[in-house]
Amino acid sequence: MHSNGSALSVAQRLSSKPTVGFLLLDSTLHPIAFNVEAIRVLSYPNQLATARPADGFLAERIRENLLDREPSRESPLVTEFRSGRRRYLCRAFRVDSDTKSPSHASIAVLLERAPVSVIPLSPVSEQFNLTRRERDALEHLLQGLSNKEIANRMSVSPNTVKAFLRLIMLKMEVTSRAAIVAKLMMTGP
Repeated sequence: MHSNGSALSVAQRLSSKPTVGFLLLDSTLHPIAFNVEAIRVLSYPNQLATARPADGFLAERIRENLLDREPSRESPLVTEFRSGRRRYLCRAFRVDSDTKSPSHASIAVLLERAPVSVIPLSPVSEQFNLTRRERDALEHLLQGLSNKEIANRMSVSPNTVKAFLRLIMLKMEVTSRAAIVAKLMMTGP
């Protein structure tokens, strides 16, 4: 069963980030409603076999990817996970239900694409021996800022930003801004 558009729009209003996947789970953490993108995120790199029931497949993937090994009181679900090279935030919300029937929704789960800046920069700085100013430039680069915007934030000239980025590229053994981000995604935790 797929969720209707109104459930997803409610989920998007709850979240400040664009929601990618949406699941409604019953009290046993079995999916009772979901959108297609939730299937794509949780099934990567495999495509969901059409012969296999989607809800059974999702229940298995939820147990493998989303259940926290050490659940907290607030939620048994992880807060962050990876699907391929992408990182996702998993936000769970309790759904008020008048009935205790296990077939009614108990938890709404939003799967949101995590920004690249979720990558912890301290280990990256140590790994590639970046200076504090190179790390600052890298942090702004990961926010998607242009050289001019980075220069304004760091109170330096755009040419100085270019120099910082060239040094970062040399240390990371890459040749472009995009390659910096790609290398961070591949070497991240």
